[in-house]
Amino acid sequence: MSDKSFFKPGFTSAFDHAAARRTIIVAGGAGFIGSNLCKRLIDAGERVICIDNLSTGRSENIAGLIAHPNFAFYLHDIVKPFGISGPVDQIYNLACQASPPKYQSDPIHTFKTSIIGAVNLLRVAELKSARILQSSTSEVYGDPEISPQAETYRGQVNTVGPRACYDEGKRATETLFYEMHRQRQIDVRIARIFNTYGPRMDPEDGRVVSNFIVQALQDQALTVYGDGSQTRSFCYVEDMLDGLMALMEADSDLPTISDPVNLGNPGEFNMLELAQMVREMTDARADIVFHPLPKDDPHQRRPDIGRAKRLLGWEPHVPLRLGLMATIPYFREQIEQGQTLRRGGAVA
Repeated sequence: MSDKSFFKPGFTSAFDHAAARRTIIVAGGAGFIGSNLCKRLIDAGERVICIDNLSTGRSENIAGLIAHPNFAFYLHDIVKPFGISGPVDQIYNLACQASPPKYQSDPIHTFKTSIIGAVNLLRVAELKSARILQSSTSEVYGDPEISPQAETYRGQVNTVGPRACYDEGKRATETLFYEMHRQRQIDVRIARIFNTYGPRMDPEDGRVVSNFIVQALQDQALTVYGDGSQTRSFCYVEDMLDGLMALMEADSDLPTISDPVNLGNPGEFNMLELAQMVREMTDARADIVFHPLPKDDPHQRRPDIGRAKRLLGWEPHVPLRLGLMATIPYFREQIEQGQTLRRGGAVA
């Protein structure tokens, strides 16, 4: 790949190299987790290059960073090849829709983002001798037959179902990262992210936490799919950032550090419990209504984080109720600003 950059000429000269430590790319940096990560990195004194096509990322998520001298945003779809002039030390690949309604709306592009986008970022990592982290997902376990799910579990995924464009795209990307590390010695990290929530989520994200909170705040019925017994484990975004950064910063000499690592909160809640908690915390009077369970919707999801504890010394600290206390005001502000246009059912 050519080192010719798609960025505007001389973009690296805008950075104050004396005042910052490293240059870090965050692909998908205007998204929920990505934008929170960009802010965390900037606050730590890093130079951040945020790449996003804004298909699901939102410009308001990074509005507070745009004027910062060590932050640069570039509108680009990582499915298209690109190069970067100047040094790059680390790359976080967070660039793929994670909301089922959104990734199912254009499944081919979702799959291309996972595979072709990863190829393009790995090329940059190889050229720049940069460490690269792939945001994989608990969805690689499909509808699991065991609980909790450890990294050694190979999962039960339907390769031709409505969620397959995301699930299989992430599984294939893990293989790609494995081979690029094995054959080309690229320094790779793979994080299997479990359900994450917190400020900067899109109110129209379509996932269960955002849907329940927005529905409750708007006095709409809280939509539960199935009988509400299916479970998820919810990790507050600040805990997730701690895990991602710990994995990125871990010593390359650690055994199997290039293998997948579960990052999530092992606390397990069913959908009915979550709906009742949200309704209580928002003082909502709305009913809970039940709709048929979508095809391939997992019945249980809980991470085994033993590997993250051993390798990284990481575990989450924010319980669900406390995390919701920090998240609900964000959604209330979003609604007051008139940014919620419609609500659908909750898919976890």
